[in-house]
Amino acid sequence: MLFVAVVGDGRCPAHIAARAEQVGTLLAQQGCVVICGGLGGVMEAACRGAKGAGGTTVGILPGNSRGAANPYVDIPIVTGLGESRNTLVVKSAQAVIAVGGMYGTLSEIALALKLGIPVVGLDTWELVRSGKLDSGIVPAATPEDAVAAALALAAG
Repeated sequence: MLFVAVVGDGRCPAHIAARAEQVGTLLAQQGCVVICGGLGGVMEAACRGAKGAGGTTVGILPGNSRGAANPYVDIPIVTGLGESRNTLVVKSAQAVIAVGGMYGTLSEIALALKLGIPVVGLDTWELVRSGKLDSGIVPAATPEDAVAAALALAAG
């Protein structure tokens, strides 16, 4: 069983939510546990997709209330750590799929790359180092591509 984190903005446009939901569905169909930050936006969409496909979801929450979790989280983990919980989201996963996202997502991407956890990007950040595109984020054009890449990378 693989644990895959789906990270992205807590408030996202409908087309990003649709892609995140499809990622969650595909991960669950492959028997993966979906890990996320447990709140709205991309996190909720990925959990909704996973639950719709009979999967298991884990929400690692920034605050102290399980009630803050989106309704599709099976296992809410309260941390009281604020955005520092991003480290727990990433460390709990064997691969990370970033869908859209803002600065919190960028922090999760950076943490994963620093820790050697593979990152697949779907409509997300591109990293440039010394004027050249950094190859740390594996780009994906579709949710299907993102899930296939994440599973291959997580398997080694």
